[in-house]
Amino acid sequence: MPTLHDPLPLPSGQVIPNRIMKSALSEGLGTVDNAPDQRLERLYARWSDGGYGLIVTGNVMVDRRHCGEPGNVAMEDERDLDALTRWAKAGKNGGSKVWVQLNHPGRQANPIVTRNRSVAPSAIALGIPGVPTPRALTEDEILDIIRRFGTAAQVAEAAGFDGVQIHGAHGYLVSQFLSPLSNQRTDAWGGDPERRRRFVLEVVRSIRTAVSPGFGLGIKLNSADFQRGGFTEDESRSVIEQLSAESVDLFEISGGSYESPAMLGRPRTASASTRAREAYFLDYAETARKAAGEVPIAVTGGFRSRTAMSEAVAGDICDVVGIGRPTAVIPTAAADLLTERTEVLRPPRISVDLPSRLAAASAVKSFNGALDLQWHTDQLHLLGAGGDPDPQRSPWRTAALMLRRNGPDAFRSKRTAAPRSAAQRAARKFKAERTFGRYVMNPAIRGLDRVGIRTALATEIETIGRKTGQPRSVPISLLFDQDGAWGICQHGLRSGWGLNISADPNIRVRQGDRWRTATAVLLPEDDVVARAKTFAPHPLLAPVARGMFAALESAPVTVRITFTDN
Repeated sequence: MPTLHDPLPLPSGQVIPNRIMKSALSEGLGTVDNAPDQRLERLYARWSDGGYGLIVTGNVMVDRRHCGEPGNVAMEDERDLDALTRWAKAGKNGGSKVWVQLNHPGRQANPIVTRNRSVAPSAIALGIPGVPTPRALTEDEILDIIRRFGTAAQVAEAAGFDGVQIHGAHGYLVSQFLSPLSNQRTDAWGGDPERRRRFVLEVVRSIRTAVSPGFGLGIKLNSADFQRGGFTEDESRSVIEQLSAESVDLFEISGGSYESPAMLGRPRTASASTRAREAYFLDYAETARKAAGEVPIAVTGGFRSRTAMSEAVAGDICDVVGIGRPTAVIPTAAADLLTERTEVLRPPRISVDLPSRLAAASAVKSFNGALDLQWHTDQLHLLGAGGDPDPQRSPWRTAALMLRRNGPDAFRSKRTAAPRSAAQRAARKFKAERTFGRYVMNPAIRGLDRVGIRTALATEIETIGRKTGQPRSVPISLLFDQDGAWGICQHGLRSGWGLNISADPNIRVRQGDRWRTATAVLLPEDDVVARAKTFAPHPLLAPVARGMFAALESAPVTVRITFTDN
């Protein structure tokens, strides 16, 4: 019987040193230009010493125009090859195989960091407040995305990674094509299960054509959508059966989407055997064995004890055990289990402690799911900064940060929201704020300035209009330093001057009575609330920033201005 210690040969000829995999966790540690830097190297250096047979990276975008969240790395070409090579080496130094998880978010593109309208198989909105309705992809765009997956895999191989994993789960673009809820096309890419799975088949073929035969290729697939009328287990098994003939090395089983987050351990129901065997999707994995043929299967989600993991592998239910969130708190989880330093991984369960009646509310459950993800992301950022995880970090501290960044939307139920009406409310609110700024606040500041009254930190910034090509000047508060200034674009890429900067970073800024030339860049990964506190004239006034952003329900982004006329 196989054990957790045993190597696993893959169909491509690659061999995974043992049966424990560090599953993908979205790190959010890419630069503003979607490149890896030393933070990812530090994080993966810690995991490389963790004893994992396989390490799968977090989401790497195949198109930087469509990102799932701030801090995503993108692989479109070899522009960041040196940095990617250092990242791969950091993860592989301990002997693990390292695969890059390739993804396109489709309609789950984050509107804060995605400058273009999101795309999807069909123009069907998510049931999440504030996420705009996507537009349907054209035939040429579909073919372009398929090509991009192949190109990204080619770049990953050139950088020294051992393989790639296609993210075909959790409601991202590949799973959007597979699900009848999000794919209602009637052409060659939708209309029945066979045409809905054409996209993922072509993505696999694009990658296999672009890389060498020994390069690893896996795919993360939903067992089901866990939504009425969605992707079913029978359809999932049919996809696995077809992909098993396409030189795939490893199937990772997951399930759900961010509308119905079964992958977070919150499925609607769980069988007695699932509870006893810990893993959420082990029952399904057993039934997928026949469809997979000779291709190994990994199961991620719920595993905590060495006993349950060993039984799943020894019982031939799965070949690889995936561990996700615990690795954010216990970087050496695999080594601890394999050397029997620990029997059970005991990461803290993250939720806000509320009376049972309040905790049962759907809005609170939804908030706790988002809180759990963000708390573990905070741990990855601690590791990326060169520190250690903080298992004692208060969930309330993370909750406060979420509220500062997202406002009251953090408490809203994602499944019961009406996205169109929410978007309309947000649009009306933004229009009212823009009108107030344009016709009340801006003239007031300029009028005071003309008569010699300068408001604290207030000055002007001049950008070039995207449509007119003419200078556009707006009042703004800036905090100057020797090399430039810090500012905050209250509505980020929803604001006109923020979009102007994205199109043309060359600006002018008034410092006292002198106009200076400079360049400006938006920094969505910066902690904008912490940045805003530095503008406060007195420390006691600093907390006002969090209340302001929450009340305005805006999406502020930090702006860094660098003088060019020194």
